[in-house]
Amino acid sequence: MTMERILLRRDQQGVAHLTLNRPQARNALSLALIDALQSELDAIAQDRSVRVVVIGANGPAFSAGHDLKEVSAAPSREAYQDLFDRCSKLMLSVVRLPQPVIARVHAMATAAGCQLVASCDLAIAANTAQFATPGVNIGLFCSTPMVALSRAIPRKRAMEMLLTGTPVSADQALALGLINQAVPEDKLDEAVNELALTIAAKSASTLAIGKEAFYRQAEMDYNAAYAYAGQVMVKNLETKDACEGIEAFLGKRPPVWQDE
Repeated sequence: MTMERILLRRDQQGVAHLTLNRPQARNALSLALIDALQSELDAIAQDRSVRVVVIGANGPAFSAGHDLKEVSAAPSREAYQDLFDRCSKLMLSVVRLPQPVIARVHAMATAAGCQLVASCDLAIAANTAQFATPGVNIGLFCSTPMVALSRAIPRKRAMEMLLTGTPVSADQALALGLINQAVPEDKLDEAVNELALTIAAKSASTLAIGKEAFYRQAEMDYNAAYAYAGQVMVKNLETKDACEGIEAFLGKRPPVWQDE
């Protein structure tokens, strides 16, 4: 299958919509789909016209995780390591992308599909969606999904999902902090677009500074985090958009961002 068919892209009003398009395989993350996503994210990272990214999917599932047919077809340590290296790089690329990334989850997200949701900065789901890390049920603990999941929700709840494989509902995922909103399915696009456009109206350079700082400080102790955050504030204040934003606020007018 070609890259264009397994991953669709549509840009509108500064928002890049990436759509997983392997519905017959429940959008399993094959190597080809991982590579297609990686290629698009690499391009978007350099694209100043893109201010926000939305990752969604077509078909009966958001993503069923890794493509187990593909995994079982190449049973070697080297093939396994290559798969998880490439998938881990993809998840880190989502986190490190300068632009905020929103997951649009219309249906079940399991294993690496749940990992992708947890890796996104924000997530909105249909209230019929479910989330699970069910690898334990087939003797394959969801160790790589665990990395993103354990950073998105409380530790004991993450362990419960990982140890039991039991799906959680959208409402439960909302309570856990895995997603930001759970909405009726027919309101999903409206909610996603509203959030995306709200963020897209901000200074792109400010968003990039803030996103990077958020993830870096989260791995530090309090003293180091405050020292680092103070340096970031100084850097931010020296940007053109911070100057414009402050002047606009004091002048009681809308800011005109230069994204610099």
